[in-house]
Amino acid sequence: MNERWKPSVTVAAIASRSRAGRTEYLLVEEETPEGLKLNNPAGHLDPGESPQQAVVRETLEETACAFVAERLVGIYLARVAVGAAKDDVTYLRFAFAGSVGEPDAQRRLDVGIVRTLWMTLDELRASRSRHRSPLLLRSVEDAAAGRAFPLDAIVTDASVALGPNAGR
Repeated sequence: MNERWKPSVTVAAIASRSRAGRTEYLLVEEETPEGLKLNNPAGHLDPGESPQQAVVRETLEETACAFVAERLVGIYLARVAVGAAKDDVTYLRFAFAGSVGEPDAQRRLDVGIVRTLWMTLDELRASRSRHRSPLLLRSVEDAAAGRAFPLDAIVTDASVALGPNAGR
């Protein structure tokens, strides 16, 4: 029997701020099998949550900042080599642009997150070799260009909140 192929569904937050006349984007520096890498605050969609709920949770866990999603930037599909064996994983990523508040000093960052940092688009482009995924730069460039879809373009049926075995 053939196993059904499924991409790994992830979410990413693209938060920006203006400082000294330049736009900066919130990133995390995280430990990976390939060393320290840069990424958007991002992570996997968990059972029982919508993509919008997941991006708020992941951003809080990785940055200690509350994220408010304002628009969907895009839905991206990419295959990325992961781990020492360089196994390919296909990611389906929902990228959201929005804003963050100040970090909660009492909150610890997720295991593996070394720090948060703010970088300009030019700094991001210059650091491609440190990106965890090609989707990092692409989604930030799309957000910077003003790409926007309404949040209600993503519909999460109420059955999702009931859990993976509901109705069986």
